[in-house]
Amino acid sequence: MSVTERQLPVHAPMNQFAVRGGELVVGGECLSLLAARVGQTPFYAYDRALLRERVATLRHVLPPTVKLHYAMKANPMPAVVGLMAGLVDGVDVASAGELKVALDAGTKPHEISFAGPGKRDAELRQAVASRVLINLESFREVAVLQAICSQLGLPARVAVRVNPDFELKGSGMKMGGGPKQFGVDVEQIPALLVSIARAGLAFEGFHLFAGSQNLRAESICEAQQKSYELALRLAQQAPAPVRFLNLGGGFGIPYFPGEQPLDLAPIGDNLARLAQRAQAELPDASLVIELGRYLVGEAGVYVTRVVDRKVSRGQVYLVADGGLHHHLAASGNFGQVVRKNYPVTVGNRADARERETASVVGPLCTPLDLLADRMTLPVAQAGDLVVVFQSGAYGASASPQGFLGHPACLEVLV
Repeated sequence: MSVTERQLPVHAPMNQFAVRGGELVVGGECLSLLAARVGQTPFYAYDRALLRERVATLRHVLPPTVKLHYAMKANPMPAVVGLMAGLVDGVDVASAGELKVALDAGTKPHEISFAGPGKRDAELRQAVASRVLINLESFREVAVLQAICSQLGLPARVAVRVNPDFELKGSGMKMGGGPKQFGVDVEQIPALLVSIARAGLAFEGFHLFAGSQNLRAESICEAQQKSYELALRLAQQAPAPVRFLNLGGGFGIPYFPGEQPLDLAPIGDNLARLAQRAQAELPDASLVIELGRYLVGEAGVYVTRVVDRKVSRGQVYLVADGGLHHHLAASGNFGQVVRKNYPVTVGNRADARERETASVVGPLCTPLDLLADRMTLPVAQAGDLVVVFQSGAYGASASPQGFLGHPACLEVLV
């Protein structure tokens, strides 16, 4: 059944992409022409102008002494990492594979940090040889690094990833507080600092990350304040002055009905106060904010083509050539407890007045392959292009692309 365009919105407003001639515009190109340029669907497209704009917006709000790092786990596409490396102050990696991409992109080793709860010995060896900062997450890593340093004749630059005794309130995914596989429990840090000194590792600071995908500025400010106070206390027992203090990130982006963009102003003011304190209390330290999703998430779209239109007992299904194997998050199977629709539209009919309630499903033989569940969408036919917004983070690399043997998707930076 068709409905009018006055119907209440079914997702957060998506206004970062223009509409021209009835089509969504990505990277300055109308969607149908972009699809022809890519040569196939499905594909991800990342808008470089929006990436630059997001970094510029943050730079305007953040104190100039606070460094901005890109957490490349959000989107490790080499072209995206290459662009971001030239815009931010550092890159945070979570594997030797990501380390290679960051180094290939021209990121200075001094501004790369390596985190992860299960670093293999070979990865730690690569990190030492690359002279990057290693975020220690266990006592085992201290012993392994001591042996590697002896073998290579190189020092190991280390920071301690702390599992704090608090959480980031309102986070979509909690990364600290309580029992966690990440970092070292704060009550064990004094003993770890003694081990670092005995092993002769080059201590540089602390890394605290309490949670992610938070849209409440007050919660982020509270976590930053608690993280700073905790680091200040731990610094009194550190074997060397703190030179690096990663306060984490957690900045969220809106996906669902009722969600509003994060208010950066109070976060900037809070960081300015902490930076001023750090000048006196931690004079050798650089404060770092580590962001992934917030930097790249809104700049990306996932584009898939409708291959069939089916009506089953009155419900319209748009069967597309892409699905959860390319975009696990949009299917609701990447961290959602209760499934919610990502923002979706029919990109080549973006300003169509006639709309209907339809579900967008993929080609896989499972009912989990669902990109949009009974959403109000422009009326679509086979050949039309479905667009999933907010797809610049945790998309292709976070999805099981080998599932059921369907073709892989492409990624382009435009």
